[in-house]
Amino acid sequence: MNFQQLRALREAVRRGFNLTAAAEALHTSQPGVSRQIRELEDELGIVVFERAGKRLTGLTEPGRAVLPIVERLLLEAENLERAGADYAAQRRGTLTIAATHSQARYALPPVVRDFCA
Repeated sequence: MNFQQLRALREAVRRGFNLTAAAEALHTSQPGVSRQIRELEDELGIVVFERAGKRLTGLTEPGRAVLPIVERLLLEAENLERAGADYAAQRRGTLTIAATHSQARYALPPVVRDFCA
């Protein structure tokens, strides 16, 4: 199981079970989305989507149970990526500022506050 498969499932549901629209949202091909969904179903050992021929028409009962878990996993993955990016973007070091008493008392506090924000 991988995030690509989970994103394919989520987008298929978000796009009203339209795999072409899901593929466009994921910047991939429709057959690729179909394959990702099929592989996820095989790996989970359940049928996630109801089908009419080759068309997806809805979620099965197991699909409805799995979808909130998939949503949480993808949200937490995005949170993890954001936390990593935030941490990596932080610059650490020492900044020394020389200023007169008046500058230090009146001019610098808002500048330092904005800098640290």
